[in-house]
Amino acid sequence: LPRTLGVVIPGVRPCLTAPQHAAVCGLSNTLLNNQREQVAPLKQALSTTLEHAVAAILARADNSDVNVPEIQLEVPRNPEHGDFSTNVALVLAKQMKMAPRDLAAAIVAELQTSDLLTQADTAGPGFINLRIATDAFMRVIADVHAAGVNYGRSDIGAGQRVQIEFVSANPTGPLHVGHGRGAAYGAVLANIMSACGYTVEREYYVNDAGRQMDILAASLLLRYLETGGSAVTLPANAYQGDYITAMAGKLHRTAATDYACVLPASEPHDDPELALDQLIADCKAALGAERYRALHRFARDEILAGIETDLAAFGVEFDQWFSESALADDGRIARAVASLSERGHVDNRDGAQWFASTAFGDEKDRVIVRDNGTPTYFASDVAYHEDKYARGYDRMINIWGADHHGYITRVKASIEALGLDPERLEILLVQFAALYRNGEKVAMSTRSGQFVTLAELVDEVGRDAARFFYITRRSDQHLDFDLDLAKSQSNDNPVYYVQYAHARICSVLTQLEDKGLSFDIDAGIAATARLDEPGEKQLAVQLLRYPEVLAHAVQQREPHQITNYLRELAADFHGYYNGTRLLTDDTELRNARLALALAVRQVLANGLELLGVSAPEAM
Repeated sequence: LPRTLGVVIPGVRPCLTAPQHAAVCGLSNTLLNNQREQVAPLKQALSTTLEHAVAAILARADNSDVNVPEIQLEVPRNPEHGDFSTNVALVLAKQMKMAPRDLAAAIVAELQTSDLLTQADTAGPGFINLRIATDAFMRVIADVHAAGVNYGRSDIGAGQRVQIEFVSANPTGPLHVGHGRGAAYGAVLANIMSACGYTVEREYYVNDAGRQMDILAASLLLRYLETGGSAVTLPANAYQGDYITAMAGKLHRTAATDYACVLPASEPHDDPELALDQLIADCKAALGAERYRALHRFARDEILAGIETDLAAFGVEFDQWFSESALADDGRIARAVASLSERGHVDNRDGAQWFASTAFGDEKDRVIVRDNGTPTYFASDVAYHEDKYARGYDRMINIWGADHHGYITRVKASIEALGLDPERLEILLVQFAALYRNGEKVAMSTRSGQFVTLAELVDEVGRDAARFFYITRRSDQHLDFDLDLAKSQSNDNPVYYVQYAHARICSVLTQLEDKGLSFDIDAGIAATARLDEPGEKQLAVQLLRYPEVLAHAVQQREPHQITNYLRELAADFHGYYNGTRLLTDDTELRNARLALALAVRQVLANGLELLGVSAPEAM
């Protein structure tokens, strides 16, 4: 296979000595201040103006004991209240021994000479409402054109190495639409963190050890024997999908090893899972250790090759594929268990070894080595996370399915028990998506083989729609994926609506050429003071918002903030386009409007790129 399991792929940045830990979440005030300077120049300029106004009042009062807090600026819900509002007078009034409204009035008086503002008023108990000068808003157009593809990006994560582990589905079958949501979420989170300066490494943890892989191998062997003419019965709780039969056929055609064997007749059993365990034991005995390992490896490699192909078609690639079985093969699992034991956190009960996870807040202790001497899946998790910490990341992010919620406490407990900092590990949960076709929910079951694969979804609705739809809601919220909507070319389809806004702007340039009209971008930027329509101001406000939306999406681990923003920006542009003539005969105004439209196009393209969605020039 064209991958390396358990080691870093050549070309990927190697593991380094861990730098001083700095949290990704809970950014310090200093870092937040730096972030504002980088991503919100207008708000920063306005904050500075307010600080100067407060400083002037303090100087007149000869009061140097007042601690001026960070000035908060909010966008009022009602546009009639202005562009921004601040509560600085309310916050400072007690220290300055003034009534909040009196202090607000004094600050407003100081603001009258600011060229950023056209109006400043007191409101309510001491709020200050601010209206920004049009030319100040429109400076963002020049900012967007100057930064181009880098507009919105920042270095708030500079110097921090972050590993994001996602998908990590058992290689027991093709990825289905449920896995697709975790794949999209992890890929986009990695993209937006990279855009904010973090050094991000993407990892897939290959669960190629344990019972599920044994069930896969046993299912494959039965289908192999069936393909060779033997009469076999595949248990209902084994893997039933057509992909098993196809894999058995390939094994017959290409394998150098003959896997023909005779299995003992199965005996009735009240517990189907115990019956399946007996089948696995019979398969191992009938094949012998060497042939069983070869069969097991073939099944894993075939499934993984398909997973890698499907993810690549979905626009998801990994820097490293890390093998669970490698942890056992080189003794890392045994060493992790021994380390916990040496620290006094493991005891023996009824022949098994138990990790005392209740001492670290878990609801019960956990078996780490079974009474037959076999490490549990949890033991592999302990060793895997110990290995992650040894690689020196500042922050590790695991993206798990919501059904793994119960694992969080025990994994964090084991990390603390090993003497490591559990706060460096962040675990984010993703709800699986429910698929709907013609208004009916599509039933899915992995073992029975009744599921829609990720490849089938991408083939049906396209990569763009699949990626966008998966990121339309918070990852921990339920998602209904409407296939019919995703395929429609209508304004109700969010990805179509956003892409159409980008294509529409491209079409304006085509119309410009067809009409023989001229366009000068520099002249357009110089003339943005002509843009005084409400729709133009709204678009400028949206352009100003983008860097902060991106930074907040990173801080809050919520890529859906990007999709929501792009939908709002597209809606504002469509409304503006439908009500305004861009290609006016007034050359100066035409240049200004096209400069604005092209800035919108740039931001749409920047956001879509982070989502892994194309920005078409025509639709």
